[in-house]
Formats: sequence, structure tokens, C-alpha cells
Amino acid sequence: MTVRNATKASAVIPEASGIQPAVARAPAELARALETHFLSKLEYLNAIGIALSQERDIHKLLETILIAAKNLTHADGGTLYRLDGDKLQFEIVRTDSLSIAMGGTSGNPVPFYPIPLHDKDGEPNYTMIAAYAALMHRTVNIADAYIEEGFDFSGTRNFDKRTGYRSTSFLTVPMKNHEGDIIGVLQLLNAIEPATSLVTAFSEEDQRLAESLASQAAIALTNRLLIQQLEVLFESLIELINTAIDDKSPYTGGHCKRVPTLTMMLAEAAASATVGPLTEFRMSEKDRYELKIAGLLHDCGKITTPVHVVDKATKLQTIYDRIELVATRFEALKREAEIEMLRAKVKALEAHDEASARRAEEACAAKIRQYDDDREFLRRTNIGSERMKPEDQARVSQIARYQWRNERGEVDRFLSRDEEDNLNIPYGTLNAGEREIINHHIVATIKMLEALPWPRHLLNVPEYAGGHHERMDGKGYPKGLTREQMSIQARVMGIADIFEALTARDRPYKPGKTLSDSLAILGRMKENGHVDPDLFDIFVRDKVYLRYAREFLDPEQIDQVDETRIPGYKP
Repeated sequence: MTVRNATKASAVIPEASGIQPAVARAPAELARALETHFLSKLEYLNAIGIALSQERDIHKLLETILIAAKNLTHADGGTLYRLDGDKLQFEIVRTDSLSIAMGGTSGNPVPFYPIPLHDKDGEPNYTMIAAYAALMHRTVNIADAYIEEGFDFSGTRNFDKRTGYRSTSFLTVPMKNHEGDIIGVLQLLNAIEPATSLVTAFSEEDQRLAESLASQAAIALTNRLLIQQLEVLFESLIELINTAIDDKSPYTGGHCKRVPTLTMMLAEAAASATVGPLTEFRMSEKDRYELKIAGLLHDCGKITTPVHVVDKATKLQTIYDRIELVATRFEALKREAEIEMLRAKVKALEAHDEASARRAEEACAAKIRQYDDDREFLRRTNIGSERMKPEDQARVSQIARYQWRNERGEVDRFLSRDEEDNLNIPYGTLNAGEREIINHHIVATIKMLEALPWPRHLLNVPEYAGGHHERMDGKGYPKGLTREQMSIQARVMGIADIFEALTARDRPYKPGKTLSDSLAILGRMKENGHVDPDLFDIFVRDKVYLRYAREFLDPEQIDQVDETRIPGYKP
């Protein structure tokens, strides 16, 4: 096997440099021209290094590496491989003269099988030039593949037969990370002499430039992969928190997944607005990622909220639903009424007073009917509603004052003060203390997020995530911020949080509302200064609600929406 560092008869010089062959130029002038040429190459290499360090997309990064290497060396083609386990995976393939573009941003997948570094017996694969370069950590520069010995070029020759191409010179450079480990291979094909457009060998200068670029590229690629891995790890930790909340309560788990999606839908619609007050609002990729993370973490404080409060499906529910205890007391009252009736009946019959006996039976039957009616009334009341009528609250208090004998045989109120207060909750199922506990989750969220050492591109996460319970009129919580004190992103999240809660079908205390009902409620919230009016108009006008509904709502919830009837909406 031979590995050669072939050199060109003359240096490859860009046509734009205006350099003529040495015989036609004075030595001093030629030296200045060569110096200018080398400086131009170094400036290009430096510019590429800066571009590589700024590129976030892995596929674009790899494409930039290969294209830059081709430009530096005037190569007609090239391939960039990434090491995946024990195989070199084709990532980017380019051949200009054949108009071949695969991988990267081309939209064309690379159909070639990976190159193994070892065979099935574990022996190193030294016959494939890319595998050899990776295994030996060595650049391979071949002037003519058709006369080179020691490497298997059968695949290359078959390719040439099919296409009429002539694969001649190869420059294959291993890419090493900061620890000296191979992470990929850069392979260039057919150096083109600019002056003649003929294929020639890669020069020593080409090799040094390609090796320098490969070194820069390996660092940029390693950094990007490391950042990507950290981002994946970070998002996995967020998912871990949401899973922990989900395990505590399936109702909040779905909410933690849906709100970020709706948040991004509305934010994208706002960033695309061409009319209205939000035409200047735009988001970069950094802004999108920051908002996405805030959405995923917006309810992380719920991990501190007691399960029996989060999952409180009825007004009397704690660890269990106490309505069954109330039902048992009604049975006790009914037995007492029956015993009282039997005593009165016996006394009346002993006195041969059949009329009194009948009246005792009738009075007992009326009491039992009343108790049954009261019991069913309390069962309905226990479920909770959007608004409890004052007369129903008065009836609960009347029933609470019934007398019964408790388990100790003592005469007691039929409902305890706590039971009466809970059954008289005006809306929903949470009493004032429990609402305080629920509301504390946003305080816990802000406290948890502000304690984290956020990098610069995520500094706004606590503000975005912590503002979704504020109101535009300053009556929200926990800080009582006004619209002017809040970012657009935080206001977006506020609408997303409310609309998800209205339409959610997995709440323990209510079914999911239809689109028209939810938009009517949200519209009234706009009129009352609760949600941002401009974002609400975009939410309706761009039909963000409908895109979300098609992905997350049941078909029966997606009813016909007459946008002209939505309160507060301005088309």
C-alpha cells in the first residue's frame, strides 16, 4: 500500500488574482502576487471559521464545511462523512460537473451504504480510503486512483462507468475533535486547475488548507453537537419535571404539553402579522427557542401543589369525596323519621285513632321525600358549576342546620361548617384556601426559574413563564402587572393558558367546552381587560383556535364558529 502526498507542477491560483506564469513575471512581483494569494486564502479560511462557529443547524454546518473545502482546493466534488459508531455515514455528497447534490439542504437523501471501519471479524478496513484515513488518523492524498495501489476503488470505477466520469485525484482528511477522536472524514475529488480547467493532483498547499479547515470544522461540529446534546438533555429534564407532574395528576400533565404548542402557534401568527399594532413584532430562532422553553416550564411550580387540590373534582373531595358521608347521614335521618313515625302510629293505634296513624305515615313519607330531594340536590351542588345561584346557596345553608345524632350519639349540625362552606363554593370546586394553594404554583414557578443560572439566550424564560396569570388591567397575580409591563410573549402565553383550560376535556371538574363557547368566554375576557386585545384579534382572525382544535380537540367540540358574534372581536 502506498500513501502519497502528490504535488502539482504549479500552485493553484484563483483566476481573479491575475497571476501569470512565473516565466512572464519578475521574481519580486511574483512573490507579492503569491503573498496576496496566500493572504486571500487565509482570509477565506478565517471567514469560514467564523461562519462555522455561528451556524446552529447541523446539516447546514456540514454542507458549509464541504463547500468551503471544495472552494479552497478547487475540487470538482467531495463527500463528508460522520462517524456513527463503527461506520462512516454519508452526510453530504457534491459533484459539480455531474450536478450531483445529496444531503444537507439539497432535499435529496444520500442513498449510499455506510463505510464500516472494521469487517465482521473485527479486522480494520484498510482497503477503503475513507476508513483508512479514519483508522490511521492520517491524510491520504492520491494523484490518480486508477494507478494507485493498496486501496479498493472498485466502487469508484463502477460509478465512473455508469456516469462517464473519471475519478482521478483524491484528498481524504480525517476530522478530529479536541480530544483527538475521529468524528468524521472530509474527502475531496478531482482538483481542477483554474487556468486550464483540467483535472490535476491536490497540491501540498491544498492539503494544508484542507487539514486546517477540517480542524476548524471538527471544533465547530463538536461544539454544535455538544450544544445540541445539552439542549436535548435540558429539554429531557423539563420533560422529566412534566412527567412527575403528570404522574401526580394526569389533568395537569396534558396541560403542560398543550400550552407550549398553542403558545407557539399564536406567537408565530403574531410574528407574521402584516396589519395591526403587532406588525413590528418578529421572532428569531433564538426567540422561538426561548419561548418554547418558557412554555414547557410555565407550570413547573405545580410539582409543589398537593394532589388532592389539583385533582379536586367535586366540592367535598379531599382524599375521597365526602358526599357519601352526607348521603349516609340522610339515611340516618330517614331511619329516625321512620322510628318517630312508628312510635306515633303505635300510640295512635293504641288509642284507636286511625286518623292520627295515617297522618304520622304521611308526615314520615313527606320527610323522606324531602330528604331524598335534599340529598340529590347536594349531589348536584357538589359537582360544581360556573356560577352557583344565591337561592341554591341559601338552601345548602338551610340543610346544614338540620339536626341529627352523630357517631357519638350527640345532637349535631347536619353539615359541618367546612362542608357547608365547600358546598356553597360559588364557581368551580375550589374554596378560597384551595385557590390560594393553586395560585401559589405560579409563585413557585417564578421562584424556581429565577433561581436557575440561565444563559444569555434564555434570560427571559422566567418572565415569559411567570406572566401567564397576569391580566392586562393589572388585576392578575402574582405581581399585578399591567399590559405595558409585560412582554408580548408573556401575553401570548396568557391567552394560550386560558384557551387550553377552557377546551381541555381531561379536567376532573368539567367537560371541554366547544370552540364557540370558549371564544365567547375569551372575548368577554378581552372586554374585561383580562387578555391582550391585539393578540386576541390575531388569535381569531388567523384562526389559530381552529388549527389547535384540529390537533387536540374532540370532533364534537369543533362546532361552527360565527366570528361576527364573538364578543370584543375586531376583524
